[in-house]
Amino acid sequence: MNTRLLLIDDDVRLTGMLGDYLRRNGFEADAAGSLREGRERLRQGGFDALLLDLMLPDGDGLELTRELRADPRWRRLPLLMLTARGEPMDRIVGLEIGADDYLPKPFEPRELLARVKALLRRAAPEPGSDDVLVFGRLEIDLGARQARLDGRPCELTSHQFELLVVLARSPGRVLSRDQIMDALKGHPLEAFDRSIDVHISRIRALIEDDPKNPRRVLTVRGSGYVFSRKQDED
Repeated sequence: MNTRLLLIDDDVRLTGMLGDYLRRNGFEADAAGSLREGRERLRQGGFDALLLDLMLPDGDGLELTRELRADPRWRRLPLLMLTARGEPMDRIVGLEIGADDYLPKPFEPRELLARVKALLRRAAPEPGSDDVLVFGRLEIDLGARQARLDGRPCELTSHQFELLVVLARSPGRVLSRDQIMDALKGHPLEAFDRSIDVHISRIRALIEDDPKNPRRVLTVRGSGYVFSRKQDED
Protein backbone atom coordinates (compact mmCIF):
# COMPACT_ATOMS: atom_id res chain seq x y z
CA MET A 1 0.00 0.00 0.00
CA ASN A 2 1.30 3.45 -0.91
CA THR A 3 2.27 5.98 1.73
CA ARG A 4 -0.65 8.33 2.51
CA LEU A 5 -0.10 12.05 2.93
CA LEU A 6 -2.59 14.67 4.10
CA LEU A 7 -2.11 18.23 2.82
CA ILE A 8 -4.04 20.91 4.74
CA ASP A 9 -3.95 24.15 2.75
CA ASP A 10 -6.67 26.46 1.41
CA ASP A 11 -4.80 27.19 -1.84
CA VAL A 12 -6.74 24.91 -4.19
CA ARG A 13 -4.36 25.46 -7.09
CA LEU A 14 -1.35 24.55 -4.95
CA THR A 15 -2.93 21.47 -3.40
CA GLY A 16 -4.04 20.25 -6.83
CA MET A 17 -0.55 20.67 -8.29
CA LEU A 18 1.19 19.09 -5.28
CA GLY A 19 -1.32 16.24 -5.15
CA ASP A 20 -0.68 15.35 -8.78
CA TYR A 21 3.09 15.61 -8.29
CA LEU A 22 3.12 13.45 -5.16
CA ARG A 23 0.91 10.82 -6.76
CA ARG A 24 3.25 10.64 -9.76
CA ASN A 25 6.01 9.89 -7.27
CA GLY A 26 4.26 6.98 -5.61
CA PHE A 27 2.30 8.61 -2.78
CA GLU A 28 -1.39 8.80 -2.02
CA ALA A 29 -2.24 12.45 -1.38
CA ASP A 30 -5.46 13.80 0.16
CA ALA A 31 -6.21 17.49 0.59
CA ALA A 32 -8.24 19.53 3.08
CA GLY A 33 -8.89 23.27 2.76
CA SER A 34 -9.54 24.14 6.41
CA LEU A 35 -8.71 23.10 9.96
CA ARG A 36 -12.19 21.66 10.39
CA GLU A 37 -11.88 19.49 7.29
CA GLY A 38 -8.32 18.54 8.23
CA ARG A 39 -9.38 17.38 11.69
CA GLU A 40 -12.13 15.26 10.15
CA ARG A 41 -9.70 13.63 7.71
CA LEU A 42 -7.26 12.90 10.52
CA ARG A 43 -10.01 11.27 12.59
CA GLN A 44 -10.64 8.92 9.68
CA GLY A 45 -7.02 7.78 10.14
CA GLY A 46 -4.50 6.06 7.93
CA PHE A 47 -2.12 8.93 7.18
CA ASP A 48 1.66 8.52 7.32
CA ALA A 49 2.58 12.23 7.31
CA LEU A 50 0.96 15.65 7.43
CA LEU A 51 1.79 18.73 5.33
CA LEU A 52 0.24 21.70 7.11
CA ASP A 53 -0.16 25.35 6.11
CA LEU A 54 -0.03 27.88 8.95
CA MET A 55 -2.55 30.41 7.60
CA LEU A 56 -5.97 28.82 7.14
CA PRO A 57 -9.44 30.37 6.82
CA ASP A 58 -10.71 29.05 10.16
CA GLY A 59 -7.57 29.30 12.27
CA ASP A 60 -3.82 28.89 12.53
CA GLY A 61 -1.93 25.70 11.74
CA LEU A 62 0.01 26.18 14.97
CA GLU A 63 -3.23 25.52 16.84
CA LEU A 64 -3.66 22.16 15.13
CA THR A 65 0.00 21.28 15.72
CA ARG A 66 -0.45 21.80 19.46
CA GLU A 67 -3.54 19.57 19.42
CA LEU A 68 -1.79 16.78 17.56
CA ARG A 69 1.28 16.78 19.80
CA ALA A 70 -0.96 16.60 22.87
CA ASP A 71 -2.88 13.58 21.51
CA PRO A 72 -1.25 10.11 21.71
CA ARG A 73 -2.89 9.10 18.43
CA TRP A 74 -0.98 11.69 16.40
CA ARG A 75 1.91 12.69 18.63
CA ARG A 76 4.46 10.93 16.44
CA LEU A 77 2.86 11.73 13.07
CA PRO A 78 5.58 13.31 10.88
CA LEU A 79 4.57 16.94 10.35
CA LEU A 80 5.94 19.39 7.79
CA MET A 81 4.80 23.00 8.00
CA LEU A 82 4.21 24.96 4.79
CA THR A 83 3.79 28.70 5.03
CA ALA A 84 4.31 32.03 3.34
CA ARG A 85 5.39 33.45 6.70
CA GLY A 86 9.16 33.27 6.53
CA GLU A 87 10.18 35.08 9.70
CA PRO A 88 12.66 33.12 11.84
CA MET A 89 10.41 33.43 14.90
CA ASP A 90 7.56 31.71 13.04
CA ARG A 91 9.86 28.81 12.28
CA ILE A 92 11.10 28.62 15.84
CA VAL A 93 7.58 28.60 17.30
CA GLY A 94 6.49 25.90 14.86
CA LEU A 95 9.44 23.70 15.76
CA GLU A 96 9.09 24.33 19.47
CA ILE A 97 5.50 23.10 19.56
CA GLY A 98 6.27 19.93 17.62
CA ALA A 99 6.68 20.39 13.86
CA ASP A 100 9.41 18.15 12.42
CA ASP A 101 10.32 20.45 9.55
CA TYR A 102 9.43 23.81 8.02
CA LEU A 103 9.28 24.81 4.35
CA PRO A 104 8.57 28.45 3.40
CA LYS A 105 6.59 29.29 0.27
CA PRO A 106 7.28 29.48 -2.59
CA PHE A 107 9.14 26.18 -2.90
CA GLU A 108 10.05 23.67 -5.57
CA PRO A 109 7.95 20.48 -5.57
CA ARG A 110 11.18 18.47 -5.74
CA GLU A 111 12.35 20.03 -2.47
CA LEU A 112 9.03 19.20 -0.83
CA LEU A 113 9.33 15.61 -2.05
CA ALA A 114 12.86 15.32 -0.66
CA ARG A 115 11.77 16.65 2.72
CA VAL A 116 8.77 14.32 2.91
CA LYS A 117 10.96 11.32 2.11
CA ALA A 118 13.45 12.41 4.80
CA LEU A 119 10.66 12.72 7.37
CA LEU A 120 9.35 9.26 6.55
CA ARG A 121 12.84 7.71 6.70
CA ARG A 122 13.39 9.09 10.17
CA ALA A 123 9.98 7.91 11.35
CA ALA A 124 10.49 4.34 10.09
CA PRO A 125 11.90 1.76 12.54
CA GLU A 126 15.47 0.76 11.82
CA PRO A 127 15.82 -2.92 10.82
CA GLY A 128 17.19 -4.90 13.72
CA SER A 129 17.25 -1.89 16.02
CA ASP A 130 16.11 -3.72 19.15
CA ASP A 131 18.77 -2.24 21.43
CA VAL A 132 17.96 -0.05 24.40
CA LEU A 133 20.50 2.56 25.43
CA VAL A 134 20.42 2.96 29.21
CA PHE A 135 21.79 6.01 31.03
CA GLY A 136 20.68 5.80 34.64
CA ARG A 137 17.04 6.87 34.77
CA LEU A 138 16.95 7.51 31.01
CA GLU A 139 16.26 4.71 28.52
CA ILE A 140 16.40 5.19 24.75
CA ASP A 141 14.60 2.33 23.02
CA LEU A 142 15.82 2.22 19.42
CA GLY A 143 13.38 -0.48 18.32
CA ALA A 144 10.30 1.22 19.76
CA ARG A 145 11.72 4.66 18.86
CA GLN A 146 10.91 5.90 22.33
CA ALA A 147 12.79 7.60 25.15
CA ARG A 148 11.68 6.88 28.72
CA LEU A 149 12.55 8.65 31.96
CA ASP A 150 11.91 6.60 35.10
CA GLY A 151 9.89 4.27 32.87
CA ARG A 152 7.58 7.01 31.60
CA PRO A 153 7.58 7.82 27.87
CA CYS A 154 9.06 11.16 26.81
CA GLU A 155 6.84 12.59 24.08
CA LEU A 156 9.50 13.52 21.54
CA THR A 157 8.81 14.11 17.87
CA SER A 158 10.50 11.85 15.34
CA HIS A 159 13.25 14.37 14.65
CA GLN A 160 13.84 15.08 18.35
CA PHE A 161 14.21 11.36 19.02
CA GLU A 162 16.76 11.05 16.21
CA LEU A 163 18.68 14.03 17.55
CA LEU A 164 18.76 12.51 21.04
CA VAL A 165 20.03 9.21 19.61
CA VAL A 166 22.84 10.98 17.74
CA LEU A 167 24.01 12.60 20.98
CA ALA A 168 23.53 9.48 23.12
CA ARG A 169 25.56 7.30 20.76
CA SER A 170 28.58 9.53 21.39
CA PRO A 171 28.47 10.16 25.16
CA GLY A 172 31.17 12.48 26.40
CA ARG A 173 32.01 13.69 22.89
CA VAL A 174 31.32 17.29 21.89
CA LEU A 175 29.38 17.38 18.62
CA SER A 176 29.21 20.54 16.56
CA ARG A 177 26.01 21.49 14.74
CA ASP A 178 27.63 20.45 11.46
CA GLN A 179 28.50 17.04 12.89
CA ILE A 180 24.96 16.61 14.16
CA MET A 181 23.54 17.50 10.74
CA ASP A 182 25.89 15.01 9.08
CA ALA A 183 24.82 12.31 11.53
CA LEU A 184 21.18 13.05 10.72
CA LYS A 185 21.97 12.17 7.09
CA GLY A 186 21.18 15.46 5.42
CA HIS A 187 18.22 16.61 7.45
CA PRO A 188 16.42 19.24 5.36
CA LEU A 189 16.78 21.90 8.06
CA GLU A 190 20.54 22.14 7.62
CA ALA A 191 20.23 25.69 6.27
CA PHE A 192 18.40 26.75 9.43
CA ASP A 193 20.97 26.06 12.11
CA ARG A 194 18.87 27.51 14.91
CA SER A 195 16.46 24.56 14.62
CA ILE A 196 18.92 22.32 16.48
CA ASP A 197 18.85 24.70 19.45
CA VAL A 198 15.04 24.65 19.44
CA HIS A 199 14.87 20.85 19.40
CA ILE A 200 17.56 20.56 22.10
CA SER A 201 15.47 22.86 24.30
CA ARG A 202 12.45 20.59 23.83
CA ILE A 203 14.49 17.46 24.57
CA ARG A 204 15.80 19.02 27.78
CA ALA A 205 12.27 19.92 28.86
CA LEU A 206 11.39 16.22 28.74
CA ILE A 207 14.50 14.42 30.02
CA GLU A 208 16.05 16.90 32.48
CA ASP A 209 14.92 17.50 36.06
CA ASP A 210 15.77 21.18 35.61
CA PRO A 211 15.90 22.17 31.91
CA LYS A 212 17.44 25.53 32.83
CA ASN A 213 20.32 23.74 34.56
CA PRO A 214 20.79 20.66 32.35
CA ARG A 215 22.98 17.80 33.44
CA ARG A 216 22.38 15.34 30.59
CA VAL A 217 22.54 17.35 27.36
CA LEU A 218 25.10 20.10 27.86
CA THR A 219 25.98 23.12 25.74
CA VAL A 220 29.67 23.68 25.07
CA ARG A 221 29.82 27.35 24.21
CA GLY A 222 31.21 27.98 20.75
CA SER A 223 31.54 24.25 20.03
CA GLY A 224 28.20 22.43 20.16
CA TYR A 225 26.57 19.89 22.47
CA VAL A 226 27.67 16.90 24.54
CA PHE A 227 25.66 14.06 26.04
CA SER A 228 26.93 13.55 29.59
CA ARG A 229 27.24 10.26 31.49
CA LYS A 230 27.74 12.13 34.76
CA GLN A 231 24.24 11.42 36.04
CA ASP A 232 24.88 7.68 35.75
CA GLU A 233 27.70 8.04 38.25
CA ASP A 234 25.70 10.05 40.83
